[in-house]
Amino acid sequence: MIRASFFGRDPLNCARELIGAELIWGDCSGVIVETEAYNAINDEACHTFMRPSTRAFIDRNKAGAAYVYFNYGMHWMLNVLVKGDANGFVLIRALEPRAGIERMKERRKLDDVKRLCSGPGKLTQALDITDRQHEMDLCADPRHCFASNTRARLRRLDVVADERIGITRSAHLPWRFTLRGSPFVSAPVRR
Repeated sequence: MIRASFFGRDPLNCARELIGAELIWGDCSGVIVETEAYNAINDEACHTFMRPSTRAFIDRNKAGAAYVYFNYGMHWMLNVLVKGDANGFVLIRALEPRAGIERMKERRKLDDVKRLCSGPGKLTQALDITDRQHEMDLCADPRHCFASNTRARLRRLDVVADERIGITRSAHLPWRFTLRGSPFVSAPVRR
């Protein structure tokens, strides 16, 4: 299980280094193949830029807390709080499903494994993540956590930095990280 100290650094390093880690959610899990970093200071795309409630969330929670919000009135989004050299969030954008695939298919009403978790709203639906998990400590419960993938680290994953997607403000920043060549990402790399 990845400990809170991992999230006590900055959002960019955490987002990059979560690629290849496993997200465990109950009886389901998947390898993280896409993330995005959001900086709490001077990042117009981060909720802290306009929402005092998000700034309060950072103040009252420890690094590694789940920040779950409803996006565009349609999808839940799972982020993890980073508090360290720079505060912010890492949005978990896509997974390569590994365990509980049949359960994910039921929740998504879909058979295509590549599309089960190929986007932040898709993965929360597949894992049944909602506001019930908002502020959950993702570094304390082995049933809802991140786990280091030692084999992936030994292989030295090829992580690509690209512009963020699905936003209009500060979209030009190369703070979207993907596993090169993964067919499970939400959108192809643009660079």
